[in-house]
Amino acid sequence: MTKLDQSSSSGANGSVPVTTKKDWTSDQEVRWCPGCGDYSILTAVQMLLPELNVKRENTVFVSGIGCSARFPYYMNTYGVHSIHGRAPAFATGLSATRPDLDVWVITGDGDALSIGGNHLIHCLRRNINVTILLFNNQIYGLTKGQYSPTSELGKVTKSTPFGSVVSPFNPVSLALGAEASFVARTHDMDRKHMMETFRRAHDHKGASFVEIYQNCNVFNDGAFSQILAKDARGDNLIPLVHGQEITFGENKGVYMTSSGSLVIAKKGSAPHGSNLLVHDEHHMDPSLAFALSRLANGPYSPTPIGVFRDVERPEFGSELANQVVDAKESRGKGSLEKLLHSGVTWKVD
Repeated sequence: MTKLDQSSSSGANGSVPVTTKKDWTSDQEVRWCPGCGDYSILTAVQMLLPELNVKRENTVFVSGIGCSARFPYYMNTYGVHSIHGRAPAFATGLSATRPDLDVWVITGDGDALSIGGNHLIHCLRRNINVTILLFNNQIYGLTKGQYSPTSELGKVTKSTPFGSVVSPFNPVSLALGAEASFVARTHDMDRKHMMETFRRAHDHKGASFVEIYQNCNVFNDGAFSQILAKDARGDNLIPLVHGQEITFGENKGVYMTSSGSLVIAKKGSAPHGSNLLVHDEHHMDPSLAFALSRLANGPYSPTPIGVFRDVERPEFGSELANQVVDAKESRGKGSLEKLLHSGVTWKVD
């Protein structure tokens, strides 16, 4: 657990003090490879936190294993560097027992989607009140370049010398399939977009999941260059803005056909009977958001970016707290002693 510098942690009468990026930055040397996309994500978070009206002593960053897992050391908050894939489990306990805390989970595509897959999906399914930032660089960076659960088919790495034969996960699709109540995607080349996406995720009550396209310039450099290069973004990033038609580039948009499927087409050349889609991030049925997540088969063609889904549904910690209150008010109906002594019992010699 990282140590919190208490020098400026409390305001007058318990109010939230005015802070700057410097207040949220620890004294630890940042040890990522020069040029790593993690630096820009770290900066975006450190610049955002002073704007969120939260206290450092009520903020916790939980990580698992991987390059991204060093994140808590660089934040002047409380933090837990946990074990491989288990950050969502640690965060679940914190969030459920301490609803006063702001709990963030920092994870990577290997940590969250391989050994941590079950922990992630059940955290999302239960709608735990945590903000999950998944750094996706499509490779295992810390262990020196093996293929990961998001590596593309045919990926040649140290562990797949003849090319990967495994279909990759789409993290946004996975989160939507697990019924996450807030799902978004951003990338490490746009600080403003990251900060606004992280802000929305933090302010959401329940499980927030943000996939971040993050470049590993040592073991998978340029993995997202086809859509994130400056001269490619206009034609390859599809901005999702609630209540607006989904358009991008000079004259392209996302259309819904008469059969309900989504297609990308130029205006005027869309399939007969199709309509330009208006984005509805508050649609309770996740199927439309899921269809948007499947528009691109990996970051090699026009790819949606922004908030896919933002809906309200019961949050685990609040529901659990309500059950505790109900049990106390039921005057014995929730008695553990009665439960243990009910029905048939056995004596074991």
